[in-house]
Amino acid sequence: MAGRRPARAGAVDGAGRADRVDRVGRAGRVLRIGGYLLLGVLGACVAAAGALLQAALFPGGLLLGLAGCAALFYGGVRALGTRLGAVVPAAVWLVCVLLLSTSRPEGDFLFAAGVGPYIYLLGGAMLAVICATVPQLPLSGPNTA
Repeated sequence: MAGRRPARAGAVDGAGRADRVDRVGRAGRVLRIGGYLLLGVLGACVAAAGALLQAALFPGGLLLGLAGCAALFYGGVRALGTRLGAVVPAAVWLVCVLLLSTSRPEGDFLFAAGVGPYIYLLGGAMLAVICATVPQLPLSGPNTA
């Protein structure tokens, strides 16, 4: 008994530490899934807003729509720290834009045939690929551990 120290009040053994790490890991997964869901909803909103802006305020609306796409895709990468942060909103954006570009039985459509909609479609897709493949550089500086 000379080599053993008495247990302190509030000491955590290995099993308690594992429980705490498991709770933190579970909470992190829930937050990450919530982040992906939020990015998906934002992808749909950016697609709809960009579709309306690019036609209404050409050429400024086109640039604003593409800037919104870039901000969403790159912001997803930075916020979640994974490439999937750009892929999820980009996939939702692409599906929404494709659905908005089809004509309805009444003959209505949101995207007209012209240069602006094609630039918005191709530019948004290129921005999604660029943001999804941007290299993840490690943080550097005096405050990184």
